[in-house]
Amino acid sequence: MARKKYSSEFKTKVALAAIKGEETTNQIASRFGIHPGQVRQWKKKMLENASLVFEKDRKKEKAQQKLLDKLYREIGQLKVERDFLARKSGLK
Repeated sequence: MARKKYSSEFKTKVALAAIKGEETTNQIASRFGIHPGQVRQWKKKMLENASLVFEKDRKKEKAQQKLLDKLYREIGQLKVERDFLARKSGLK
């Protein structure tokens, strides 16, 4: 029998329900039609990896800042070249 695959959205919904603690693990498992052990496993994984949500933001910010720095360097280089060519051509 092939294993059923669940979407990340579904796993998140189940894990958040377990983290809220408003229902027992068995109640959550029954409501979503999965095994209680699966609920515990997804809850544990969610709690262990919660900090990754914010790391991705930092990685994205670092990447954006790196790109911005590169673009500013290119702009600076182009201004230097433009000024040099303007002086050589006698326009300045």
